[in-house]
Amino acid sequence: MPTYQSPAAPSNVSPKHKAGPPGQVFFRMLPALLTLAGLVLVLYVSAEYAWMFIEQQRFSRELQAQSHSVQSSGAQQSKSSGGAFAKLRIPKINLDAIVVEGTSRKALLVGPGHLTNTAVPGEVGNAVLAAHRDTFFRRLGELARGDLITVDRGDRQYQYRVTSTEIVEPSATEVLQNSPGYRLTLITCYPFHYIGPAPKRFIVFAQMVDTASEKSVYNKSSGSPSRKSSPH
Repeated sequence: MPTYQSPAAPSNVSPKHKAGPPGQVFFRMLPALLTLAGLVLVLYVSAEYAWMFIEQQRFSRELQAQSHSVQSSGAQQSKSSGGAFAKLRIPKINLDAIVVEGTSRKALLVGPGHLTNTAVPGEVGNAVLAAHRDTFFRRLGELARGDLITVDRGDRQYQYRVTSTEIVEPSATEVLQNSPGYRLTLITCYPFHYIGPAPKRFIVFAQMVDTASEKSVYNKSSGSPSRKSSPH
């Protein structure tokens, strides 16, 4: 005899929702991915600045200890690579930072760096300090002729006045050359808001001043600087 099967009962389970083409899935996830990437970036930058702040505080204590040692013993302050070197203040741009010895990548993450083998602030010659354009020297372009720069080292404070600014090629090593006068040179990359490796360098030239008379301290053979300020 022929057999018959009862019709299957209707199912109440709806078919699974298809995810759709991969492109649609990606675009649906894109806002969440961008938000996550933004959070990671914010956390990274915050951690970097927090570490920078902690290191600046540590170097500040180190510099104070060195200063007390110099005052008590009369010995000259030492220069150790990567260690606290001096304190740099530029009132116009609200900069107050500990300068470290050396300009390695690690050193410049902590603060402005003193270019090894250039003069020490307060000594005859060209003292060169460098820093990143997006951290300590991000407002360097606001400086103009006559602005005050102070450098504290050991138990001494040296004051400089900006004489000029200049935009140069990275190969312009003449800005690092020694000088018969008392000069301070600040260097950072330029343009300040450039994305990627910046193609130029922004230079600030300053000359030490006698705080009593506010006259530039020059070696008699050096003469007065004649560079023209570059437009900002």
